[in-house]
Amino acid sequence: KITASEINRPGLPLTGYFDKFAYERLQIIGNVEWHYCNSLTEDIRYERFERIFSYPFPAIIISRDLPVFPEMLKSAIHHNRSILRTELSTTKFVNLLINYLDYVLAQETTVHGVLVEVYGMGILIMGESGVGKSETALELIKRGHRLVADDVVEIKKVEEGLRGEAPDLIRHFMEIRGIGILDIERLYGVGAIKSNEFIDLVIEFEFWDKSKEYDRVGLDGDFIELLGVRVPKLVIPVRPGRNLAMIVEVAARNTRQKKLGYNAAVELNNKIKEQARIRKGKIV
Repeated sequence: KITASEINRPGLPLTGYFDKFAYERLQIIGNVEWHYCNSLTEDIRYERFERIFSYPFPAIIISRDLPVFPEMLKSAIHHNRSILRTELSTTKFVNLLINYLDYVLAQETTVHGVLVEVYGMGILIMGESGVGKSETALELIKRGHRLVADDVVEIKKVEEGLRGEAPDLIRHFMEIRGIGILDIERLYGVGAIKSNEFIDLVIEFEFWDKSKEYDRVGLDGDFIELLGVRVPKLVIPVRPGRNLAMIVEVAARNTRQKKLGYNAAVELNNKIKEQARIRKGKIV
């Protein structure tokens, strides 16, 4: 089993130094390591490989399609270790491998909601069943935005951010009550879908509650924590007549402005304070 995204090039173990040998990682034999092994006698080479293969590493991979030494194969059979080989250069293969392992071994969770890309930003729409998440996403698709996932969103923590995607089984499908299952790719074209997207904003739809006081200014920013990452969150009350798709578009634009350093609520609040200070000075 592979449990770490880091890799190891066993240069020092091949010389006989095994202190701090990171055997829990995938082992990569590149051009330098291979030619060093080729310079050893068969007996020494077998002794070094026998020692290396006695450690329970996940696999050893030889780059550049270099030949497998008979001593390596013998030790692998003896200790039941895997030998793999790639025709890629060592540097290119290591970059691809680390990026891939970072993704597949990343922390993950699953949430109920809809993930759409709006103006280049990932918007995760959450809320109770029947509140209008899918219908809003469908209207956004009609407006030129893109669907990532409907109903079930798989979220992984990668690059200190959260990337969401749909499970393979339901990718690009959407459920609309009264109509049934829709294939968004076939209905609206490949430009209406996206395989994955980083989550920049969470919008929670909830049925309008008259007794609840909703934020009307936006000074007190709310957040939701997913996999240890804080993501800005808005609560949008839903009632007949509200254009939810337009509200999501405005929320996406406003969030992007905040990331660029401009907060309309703070700007207005500062103007009000300045005006109050001026009036107070005139009264004094």
